[in-house]
Amino acid sequence: MLVNLQEILTLAEREGKAIGMFNATGFDSLQAIVAAAEELNEPVILAHAEVHNVFNDISMVGPAMLAVARDARVPVCVHLDHGESLPMIEKAVDLGFTSIMIDASARPYEENVALTRRVVELCHPKGIGVEAELGRLATREDGSVNPEDFYTDPDEAADFVQQTGIDALAIAFGTAHGFYKSTPVLDFDVIASCRKSTGIPLVMHGGSGVSPEGYTLAIRAGIRKINYYSYMSKAGYNAAAEVIASGTSSYLHDVEFAAMKAMKEDVSRAIRIFSGK
Repeated sequence: MLVNLQEILTLAEREGKAIGMFNATGFDSLQAIVAAAEELNEPVILAHAEVHNVFNDISMVGPAMLAVARDARVPVCVHLDHGESLPMIEKAVDLGFTSIMIDASARPYEENVALTRRVVELCHPKGIGVEAELGRLATREDGSVNPEDFYTDPDEAADFVQQTGIDALAIAFGTAHGFYKSTPVLDFDVIASCRKSTGIPLVMHGGSGVSPEGYTLAIRAGIRKINYYSYMSKAGYNAAAEVIASGTSSYLHDVEFAAMKAMKEDVSRAIRIFSGK
């Protein structure tokens, strides 16, 4: 069942949980994500990241995501992740995506506000939810950056939400994109303060690799959407590598099938934690 961002976050709010957002970079991951959600009877967010467009063009993978969402036995939101360019955002809107993330967080504050408001004005009349980002996540490979320097300011977040009219806000509170070299230190007070000041659902980016306890505390503080990709992808990669190393098959479909099963298992584990099952 295809739903928009507002509808799926309303479910999360009502049940005090977070909805997992998983990047569908191909048909193997698409199958893994939806199958896991259906088995657990939990809603899910399918995402296409603009940075992944070089691997799977949105004009091909987008319609497939939407078709799978419509046929799914659980609520599925189809989301553009980290949309940075208006042409990509407009393409996702035209295809029928039900959620758009505009990521102008690297721009000066007023530019972020203006561009985000423009996307909201484009999407809301069509019933499409909008997520934006305030603050900045470091990559996990950059040890020279102090993450605390980029944490989201709760007062600025309140002003940002008021000026833009967004439906969800991604905040910086200690997570990072990629693979962790050490255990992340999360500031749950930043989450609680931003939730209180904005009154809207908050989003955790860089969600892969956080401990179960970290997820639980973040959800309790106000996180309602968790972006998860790196460790799902790594699970698929490891399973594919095992098949290749075993020499038992020379067919790509056997490698892809093994990767799909491993990703499904990893997604299932994440969804159980996010939903409190």
